[in-house]
Amino acid sequence: MWRCLQMAAALTLITTILPAAAAAPQRLGGTVTVLAVWGGGERESFLAMVRPFEAQTGVRVAYEGTRDLSAVLTTRVQAGNPPDLAGLPGPGQMAEFARRGRLIPLDMVLDMRAVRQQYTAGWIDLGSTGGRLYGAVVKASLKGLIWYNPRAWAKAGYQRPKTWDTLMALTERAARTRTTPWCIGLESGAASGWPATDWIEDILLRSAGPETYDRWVTHQIPWTHAAVKRAWQTFGKIATTPRFVLGGPQGVLATNFGESPFPMFLDPPRCYLHHQATFIQDFIQKQFPHLKPVADIDFFEFPTIDARYTGAAVVAGDLFAMFRDTPQARALIRWLVTPQAQAIWVKRGGALSPNRGVPTSVYPDPLGRRAAGILASARIVRFDGSDLMPEAVNGAFWKGTLEYVQNPARLDAILANIERVAARTSTR
Repeated sequence: MWRCLQMAAALTLITTILPAAAAAPQRLGGTVTVLAVWGGGERESFLAMVRPFEAQTGVRVAYEGTRDLSAVLTTRVQAGNPPDLAGLPGPGQMAEFARRGRLIPLDMVLDMRAVRQQYTAGWIDLGSTGGRLYGAVVKASLKGLIWYNPRAWAKAGYQRPKTWDTLMALTERAARTRTTPWCIGLESGAASGWPATDWIEDILLRSAGPETYDRWVTHQIPWTHAAVKRAWQTFGKIATTPRFVLGGPQGVLATNFGESPFPMFLDPPRCYLHHQATFIQDFIQKQFPHLKPVADIDFFEFPTIDARYTGAAVVAGDLFAMFRDTPQARALIRWLVTPQAQAIWVKRGGALSPNRGVPTSVYPDPLGRRAAGILASARIVRFDGSDLMPEAVNGAFWKGTLEYVQNPARLDAILANIERVAARTSTR
């Protein structure tokens, strides 16, 4: 199977990397440097994704992963030593680099006719600034999923809640047992706090609607707005209540995001619920390889808060941007946007493809296919809000959620501080 995949990749590279008249793959040789956040299973999947490219072109992909991507990338760009390509976890920082003239426009590198055929306008717009394409989304994730252990739920007699009120009723019911309802982990090195921002974004979109969500992201309403504050407080009803979260609020702050769902699958389980995007399945199944999707691990969509916004979805994506224009960098970015390249990661699990050329049959299990279907059928789709914000605002948001979990009584002061950061950023 792997040899067949390599052969298919080689055929794609002939038409993707080389001029139409070329008769054989071009052996470029050399090295292309890549900086991104991926470690563990995600790093392995990216390396698998580029392996056919390396085999056919002779180009070595020198990958460096760091959880402190923003600081590392900013430092290297300022020092005049950027990577050739960087995988950015959102459009916000990409747009800042583009406006400062640090990025190579991809619309002069990629076949834009093919890109428009394979990507919807929404994905292209996310990677565009000032009418030029600077970022290509190579993988996506669906957020707002609640993961659980079906066997533990069956034993406890629980049912999937469809509304926020029934979710809170289930939380209260579970809290009266010996098993804590929720596992939440906000620790992520320099990026600690980002999982909490996902909660707030999911709640705000489903409670206040897409118009308010968009105005919040673009700072047309302040962080002290009533709808924004309510979203924080709704999240806090779970995260700051000691009997609702494993280890209490201090456990939430100290637990690594990638390890936080693991207690659900112990015997006996130590929690029943975990909020996270599609990628977390890869983390869980690497830790517990015996688990079978649907039978042993499953998810349901974030419950409805306001019926007017039923069918809403928050998504995220990793964009590749080019900092140095070399033949090797051009060749790699052309490969990464193809359905053949993205199918490699999708097949390994833990990722969705934004490329319409990747068939649902490639997804390795029913959970991946279901997530792809939810993404395709969602009535309201919005990108991860914090990833669209300027870097300084995003950082203040992350830090603010940590302070809130530690001391929820300071919420007004926390929101006022983020608002000051946002106001300063918007006047620059």
